[in-house]
Amino acid sequence: MKLGVFTVLFSDKTLDDMLDHVAAEGIEAVELGTGGYPGNAHCKIDELLDNEQKQKEFLEKFSTRGLIISALSCHSNPLHPQKHIANEADSLFMKTVKLASQLGVPVVNTFSGCPGDHEHAKYPNWPVSPWPNEYQEILKWQWEEKIIPYWKEKAAFAKEHNVKIGLELHGGFSVHTPATLLRLREACGPEIGANLDPSHMWWQGIDPVESIKILGRENAIHHFHAKDTTIDQQNTNRNGLTDMTPYHEMQNRSWYFRTVGYGHDAKVWADMISTLRLFGYDYVVSIEHEDGLMSVDEGFKKAIQTLNPVMVKESIGEMWWT
Repeated sequence: MKLGVFTVLFSDKTLDDMLDHVAAEGIEAVELGTGGYPGNAHCKIDELLDNEQKQKEFLEKFSTRGLIISALSCHSNPLHPQKHIANEADSLFMKTVKLASQLGVPVVNTFSGCPGDHEHAKYPNWPVSPWPNEYQEILKWQWEEKIIPYWKEKAAFAKEHNVKIGLELHGGFSVHTPATLLRLREACGPEIGANLDPSHMWWQGIDPVESIKILGRENAIHHFHAKDTTIDQQNTNRNGLTDMTPYHEMQNRSWYFRTVGYGHDAKVWADMISTLRLFGYDYVVSIEHEDGLMSVDEGFKKAIQTLNPVMVKESIGEMWWT
């Protein structure tokens, strides 16, 4: 396994300065945003796509520092009912897959997106209750008419380019749980997998270790984010877990993101790392920092301090004791 970082947290740094900074902290892999919600501070896709010389120069910046690119990320909503938003997201995704293929990056991370509730809707509709029955009708229409057709086509495109799709299981989007990820994977193929972020499991009431087992049995984990969450039980009693309180009102929220080790202790993270290995995941653990109580650098460094002792770097080979 390699310890990585999603470099969006260092968007204020140039590519070279960012790479020097993370390499100095012992990071081995970087995940780069190409646009959408993460922005494109360190990967200008239109400059790099189909340009072999610029790609060579770009990749040398990583290899000379002993780094790999674990994934390209273009989180957005390609199923948005407003066509101009969906089309922009779709175009970015297609370009990102092409660039990943040309750079030899095996994974593109994004969101599944979320459609509206009919052809002429203006905003996404995220059903979270099976009753009244209209919600079931909306969900059925979304999956049959929008979600599966779109991702079946994109999975085939990714397969042509030898790239895997890592969908982040995130509230507000149609694929947000292990069950919804596996439903889409069954319909569209094994190119679809998870960019599994435990922080979004905790606030949905899902044990991340169990989510790793569920997805790991199907070889459906393509990438892994390291981000923590605190559940405030008093606020949860008041607001529930589908809490609409703005993120910046942390004192009043049911849950909020923390840097690794500040929502759950090192033993919990050790259990997740061990379970990833148990089910065959031997790739990158990519730190994502969205902690409203810590600066970028402090949160980043504390995440490294928590994760380094529990990372599994070497496979055992043979079981010498049997």
